[in-house]
Amino acid sequence: MNDPVVLGVDFGTLSGRAVVVRVSDGQELATAVHDYTHGVLDDTLPNGTPLPPDWALQVPGDYIDVLRKAVPEAIDRAGVTPADVIGIGTDFTACTMIPTTADGTPLCELPEFAANPHAYVKLWKHHAAQPQADRINALAEARAEKWLPRYGGLISSEWEFAKGLQVLEEAPEVYAAMAHWVEAADWIVWQLTGRYVRNACTAGYKGLRQDGAYPSADFLRECNPDFGTFVVDKLNQPIGQLGDRAGDLSALAAYWTGLTAGIAVAVGNVDAHVTAPAARAVEPGRMVAIMGTSTCHVMNGADLRDVPGMCGVVDGGIVPGLWGYEAGQSGVGDIFAWFVDHQVPPSYHERARRRGVSVHELLSELAAAQRIGAHGLVALDWHSGNRSVLVDHELSGLVLGQTLATRAEDVYRALLEATAFGTRMIIDAFTDAGVPVKELVVAGGLVRNPLLLRIYADVTNLPLRTIGSAQGPALGAAIHAALAAGAYPDIRAAAEAMGAADGEVHHPVETNVDAYERLFAEYALLHDHFGRGANDVMRRLRALRREAVGG
Repeated sequence: MNDPVVLGVDFGTLSGRAVVVRVSDGQELATAVHDYTHGVLDDTLPNGTPLPPDWALQVPGDYIDVLRKAVPEAIDRAGVTPADVIGIGTDFTACTMIPTTADGTPLCELPEFAANPHAYVKLWKHHAAQPQADRINALAEARAEKWLPRYGGLISSEWEFAKGLQVLEEAPEVYAAMAHWVEAADWIVWQLTGRYVRNACTAGYKGLRQDGAYPSADFLRECNPDFGTFVVDKLNQPIGQLGDRAGDLSALAAYWTGLTAGIAVAVGNVDAHVTAPAARAVEPGRMVAIMGTSTCHVMNGADLRDVPGMCGVVDGGIVPGLWGYEAGQSGVGDIFAWFVDHQVPPSYHERARRRGVSVHELLSELAAAQRIGAHGLVALDWHSGNRSVLVDHELSGLVLGQTLATRAEDVYRALLEATAFGTRMIIDAFTDAGVPVKELVVAGGLVRNPLLLRIYADVTNLPLRTIGSAQGPALGAAIHAALAAGAYPDIRAAAEAMGAADGEVHHPVETNVDAYERLFAEYALLHDHFGRGANDVMRRLRALRREAVGG
């Protein structure tokens, strides 16, 4: 037998990736990626059934294909044998929900529900449950529910209860047939082991489980009389702690993956939270921003604080013994991709093609040559709504200051800056609440853009460090696999031995910090004007859109 290795499998928004990691030192031996066949369903179902606005669904069979294809490919590329693998860990986007039968079969795989959108996976960025979230928030505030401050005073339309209530009210036949309302992070572990174990992370952050309890049946009945038994009937399940062994790899999953049946399978986890150990950011003061299609901000704190607009705080939600905090931005890389795909003139695409670079690289190069403020623009990064600190997915994007002289690189830089301003809003909220942020650690696909990283360092006025791994979440999942297999006594020891080395460090430049303070002040004015009720035009426009398209 060679040195023991573990598998980390990261299930993202558009693809899944498997990484083979050496247990002794965290060396990444090989990676394989499988793109989901169906991607994100936001226009139609696979059979052509149209979807209303703000929907985002997926096909669960695409996740199994990652196990079938990416895992064996990664093992083969690493030059190891299945006998060398002692464990497998997974992470997932969240809150991504799957309605299933009692044995875990997704309802969308049943012929009678193949054309019903509510029978499919509701991806994290499914925002059509905002009306249900609004009602839950209003009722929780009126009743002074003690769990509400743990979520910054507002829960998101992305989370388990809002999405579950939407299914009940819009597709009662699906709700009645649904034996389990399952986080995808737990469903994939169920498929690997044959055992359904809820992970403590998503149960706490997305499932409103605080101090060992979910919202009461009495509260849920007030939301909807038929919702009172939601926890007991659809949600409740034994809780597995992070890094624990959820079970053994089943014979079926061994057949899919080519691995050996009986090896350790770690309790499920969330892509952002699992990245903290990979970045060796397990102590207070270090905020980890996982920047991809969206950004999730996680950090540990020694004390419990109520942070306005945070996504949640959970005891041991990232590592045992500390309070794990989460915030986030619903759109980051998605915004840049939307702009390149739909707003950039063909001449830029042709210019990038001739030079052999991406349009993103071309625009970043042109934007980097500008002085701060030279474009005369300020943008709001709400194209996918606002997750933190406003927790309102009825909000939308805005670019202010455009003239006939405005060019594509100007708007592109303004959008980069807007996402940095959004992160600054989050950091300020934490700092003001008594949870100091001393360093920003960045992981995810967007670390490849040096302009973006420089902007973030200057806007936040914090040292910014990247992690020395292109696969932060998958590495974090592998670290938890090693822990589940008994290779390390606790997550701190595992992170110290297997965590990624430091990457690049970007320090804020004083003159740039001063220049961005002026732009940030304008962003903050727009943020509060459109986001805190002074002008609800964005919500009204959303309502008009839904009326126009019949959603």
